[in-house]
This record gives sequence, C-alpha cells and structure tokens, in this order.
Amino acid sequence: MSTGLNDEQLKRVLQGISIPPQPQVMVDLHMEQAMPEPDMGRIAQIISQDVGLSAAVLKFVNSAYYGLPRKISSIQQAVMMLGINSISNIVNGLAVKSELSDGAIEELHNFWDNAMDVASVCSSIANQIGFKYQDECYALGLFHNAGVPLMMSRFDGYKSVLEQGYQTYDFELTDMENKAFRTNHSVVGYYLAKSWALPKACCYVIAHHHRAQKLFNERIAGDSKYLTFMSILKMAEHISATYKLLGKAPEDYEWQLIGHHALEHLELTEYDFEGIIDTCREQGIGNM
Repeated sequence: MSTGLNDEQLKRVLQGISIPPQPQVMVDLHMEQAMPEPDMGRIAQIISQDVGLSAAVLKFVNSAYYGLPRKISSIQQAVMMLGINSISNIVNGLAVKSELSDGAIEELHNFWDNAMDVASVCSSIANQIGFKYQDECYALGLFHNAGVPLMMSRFDGYKSVLEQGYQTYDFELTDMENKAFRTNHSVVGYYLAKSWALPKACCYVIAHHHRAQKLFNERIAGDSKYLTFMSILKMAEHISATYKLLGKAPEDYEWQLIGHHALEHLELTEYDFEGIIDTCREQGIGNM
C-alpha cells in the first residue's frame, strides 16, 4: 500500500477518523529496547510510573495463560521472570486497549479478548513452526483489527456491516465497508500501525489482511516473509474463532476460501494444523 499521501488525501481516506498518537509508555519502552544493552530496571520503572497499567500487567502475568509457579507481586519481578520482549508485548496490548476503548467498543464485548487471543496464538504458531519473528507475529495479531474500534466510534451502524461481512459466503467484508463508509478497517488499522511504528511487514499485512486470497493468487507481496505473516494470522484468527466472536458467523467463510493457501505456503498438512491447534489448546489459547 502506497503511503505517499498528503494531509488532504489522507483525510479523505480516513473519512474523518482521528488516529490517536502512540501511548508514551510504548514510546519509552521501544526506545529502551533499542538500546545496545536494555536496562531491565529502567523498563520496570517505565511501567511502574503508570499505576493502572502496572496493576493490569500484574493481573495478566498472574493469569492462567502464563501458569507461573508462584505469584508475581512486582513489576521488577515480572520483567525479570518474563523478559523484555514478553513484558513489552503485554504492555503494548494493554496500552492499545486503553487508547482505543470508549463507549462504542462496549458493543463488541469480546473484541479485546479476541485480539489478545489472536496475538497469543500468532506467537505460538510462529514458535511451533520455527518462524523467528515471534514478537512481530504477536504485534500483528494484536493490531490487525485495531481499525474496528475506530470505525465503530466514527460510524453509526458499523457493527451491523461488520457482522454482515463476516456472514457472507464469499467473504465480502472489505467491499461492504468501502460501499457503506468509503473506507475500511484494514486501511484505518494500517495507518494506526504505521503511526505507532509497527514493523513494515505488520503494517503491510494489516493493510491487506482481508485481501489474502489476492496476495496468495498473485504473489504480489514479493517477499514470501509477508505471506508467512499472513498465513500465521489467518490460522490464528481461525483458531481463535474471530469469525464467530466478531462476526456472529456460523462458519469461517474466509478460512474456507484461503485456508488451503495458508497451509500450502507454510508446507503444512491438515494433520499438522490439527497438531498446532492441539498445542494452542494445551497452552490455554484459541477458541475453536
């Protein structure tokens, strides 16, 4: 997706949707992570400055998902136990939820639970297949639908269009959004991801994540790494039942259209995929 738009063109593309700035805690964490030798104490200090965020981090770290042998009672302990990348992923998830949530998102009760679930499943799949970009996969899963709450806040009736899109056999969600609102959540999510300095591959896949069949058919991504990110995301959405939780759809029509492409690209069989699903279930993630 070309990014060479002036302010006026960008305003038309976003249809009046304001992209919020990256939360300062994410900026500070990314800066510290980029240091040659990141300071674990400094990272704990950055998180601890926000009391609400600290409490949310500790609650998440002590959840069943991590299954830690003992209760973590301080941010310093959490950073030392989980490491910089894992704690940063948790903070990013909580920060984006805080930044994008408002009254409108209450209409999608399961949205954030699903986003965190897809992120965790993306990371798990990357680990299982030996794809080294595990943290980027987590970020992709977390942000891929971040345009949805912004669309809901801006447009009345968006939830109805979203559900109708998921419920069409040919999966025409993006076309239906464009027709109704002259933009779509993939475009909005792309500009949010770009503004928040997500990796280039994440931004690209977010922009095209409901045009996966076109990418697989035409191989227009150029770099097969992008198709690997896309394949992992589509598998994670299917395992996390995004179609059911966001779209109220009886079947995952998108997966029916492109699932074989994803598995073929990753050189996985259906039996391999079942094994991946079983591993995710054992880890307490996924919602199929």
